[in-house]
Amino acid sequence: MAELTHLDEHGAARMVDVGQKPETSRSAVAEGRIRMSSEALAAILEGDNPKGDVLAAARIAGIMAAKRTSELIPLCHPLSLDAVSVDFTPEQDGLRVTATASLTGRTGVDMEAMTAASIALLTVYDMGKAVDRAMVIGGVRLLAKSGGKSGEWHAD
Repeated sequence: MAELTHLDEHGAARMVDVGQKPETSRSAVAEGRIRMSSEALAAILEGDNPKGDVLAAARIAGIMAAKRTSELIPLCHPLSLDAVSVDFTPEQDGLRVTATASLTGRTGVDMEAMTAASIALLTVYDMGKAVDRAMVIGGVRLLAKSGGKSGEWHAD
């Protein structure tokens, strides 16, 4: 059985020691989707949502969430991110969010990218629920990562 990295020899949870790992340039890209009514999508895209600029608020929320990932996910290392971006693409039945996080460091930023995407989607829901409470969030996943010992990885 492979050694579990987040458990010590007694089975207790631990934060992985990355102190001896070399610093490398690392990045990760995550995505997710939110399905909604055409009325809700139009209100968001046209800036007619009762709660204001949904995409601006969701972008800021996603960036802020990436910066606080270690406070949300147990045993994640606090990271000094170099950059985070959150972008939205309209689709026929909703929006796709793409979040990218990067840094030069000893551990990856995949959780930061996925946290940014997730919180951006939740913010879209929160701000759009006045128009459509039946919105559905899904498909949050890692699309790609680079850097570190494992190098490049891309989702199928």
